Amino acid sequence: MKIPQLFLFLLLNGLTGLAQSTKLTNSPTSGFDIAGSDTRAVQIADAVMNAMGGRESWNETQLITWTFAGVRKFVWDKWSGDVRIDNLHDDQTILLNINNDKGRVFRNGDELTDPDSVAKYVKQGKQNWINDSYWLLMPFRLKEPGVTLKYLGDEITQLGKPADVLQMTFKSGSSMPGNKYKIWVDKKSRLVTQWARYPKITDQSPLFTLPWDDYQQHGGILLSSGRGGRDLTDIRVFTGLPGEVFSDFTRTDLSRYPQAK
Repeated sequence: MKIPQLFLFLLLNGLTGLAQSTKLTNSPTSGFDIAGSDTRAVQIADAVMNAMGGRESWNETQLITWTFAGVRKFVWDKWSGDVRIDNLHDDQTILLNINNDKGRVFRNGDELTDPDSVAKYVKQGKQNWINDSYWLLMPFRLKEPGVTLKYLGDEITQLGKPADVLQMTFKSGSSMPGNKYKIWVDKKSRLVTQWARYPKITDQSPLFTLPWDDYQQHGGILLSSGRGGRDLTDIRVFTGLPGEVFSDFTRTDLSRYPQAK
């Protein structure tokens, strides 16, 4: 008995549609400017996410630690929003939650108790986290709230590699309103290989243009540490850490805890 060609066509297309609908995608975070973003730019952002390990692996990553430019050491629990920030050139430690902006501060040998002082340093700590986490994790955050992506075309990076170039801007009310980034995505690997920051959307000249290199596997995701002399160090992804990391000002050697594989 022959199957009618029309029925076979509908059956195969139905199965294809089902497979596509069940395939994990890089869904944008609520508030991403999908209407104002270029389709091509969004497709490249999705390719970057896949090259870095994929949305599922990113969502499953909970605990990340890194040191920014030898100045500040961060421990971030993505799931709870808890952040620990240890200044490496003095004894200041800030314990805060980036979701509710509440926290505690240790400075000059004592915990601060004055509400205004605590609020001041907690706010400073969150600003440091916003900036310094972008230096490490920006490729995973291309479709966050308030972000608009534009495709700028092809360019050659400073190292002579062909790349697709994205423009990333932030709307009012986002984490970095008014900022603009230019992002080079390698045409073969689909990894970010260079970036430039413009403090204002109207700026024509960047504050800096730096490489993104030295990618290493950390758990289920790839992370890059090379920033042309402004490198990130001590990058680790953990499967678990003791609760006192986010509640006790005593600094703990995290290297003794198991890292994600």
